[in-house]
Amino acid sequence: MLKAITRCLWSNPVAGRRMMSHHISQNLSGKVAIVTASTDGIGLAAAEALGQRGAHVVVSSRRQTNVDKAVSLLRSKNIKVIGTTCNVGKAEDREKLINMTVEQCGGVDILVSNAAVNPFFGNILDSTEEVWDKILGVNVKASFLLTKMVVPHIEKRGGGSVVIVSSVAGYQPMPALGPYSVSKTALLGLTRALAPELAQSNIRVNCVAPGIIKTRFSSAKYALTLVFSSCGKTRVCWKSS
Repeated sequence: MLKAITRCLWSNPVAGRRMMSHHISQNLSGKVAIVTASTDGIGLAAAEALGQRGAHVVVSSRRQTNVDKAVSLLRSKNIKVIGTTCNVGKAEDREKLINMTVEQCGGVDILVSNAAVNPFFGNILDSTEEVWDKILGVNVKASFLLTKMVVPHIEKRGGGSVVIVSSVAGYQPMPALGPYSVSKTALLGLTRALAPELAQSNIRVNCVAPGIIKTRFSSAKYALTLVFSSCGKTRVCWKSS
């Protein structure tokens, strides 16, 4: 199974495009940024990057201990940050996150929708309805509903940005990660559907699709080894954790 994943990555290169304006200011002073699932891995790195550029960052996680650690770490780097527990799959938690942000920070300018789950690993036909409900509910539906909730607040501030975190698996589904891959493909479509509508409100909607990144989320099922070949290229090898 793991060999099949490696073959998939090598035989189906992802053609990505970097679309970045050199005229966009990197100074985010006075901006408020919500980053979901932001106490570890990609989410924490995104929160730190936004904070280093002056944004007031709002971090969240399902566990209070993780929130406390992330807030302490970011504050030690002189980043303005607050945090709260939030399971994005629950409506009451999404509402709490947005309300707290508006009350304590005065509004919202940026949303980074990063939260995702993957409770299934195996042949896609072995996946259950419960698995699909969980993955699509958190990875796709919650991303849309969070965006819908923040749009009125971003509009009040004259516009802003929504960043949806997909995955390389959204372009080329990976063996053993069928339902997760499908959810990430759906996020590409969600971005394309939202972007032209929200552009009328001066809100950019972008989607990023990270490749293989060694984080706690991925290391739960895999251990990643990078092997540098003699030609200077980086080869990706997988082994069971």
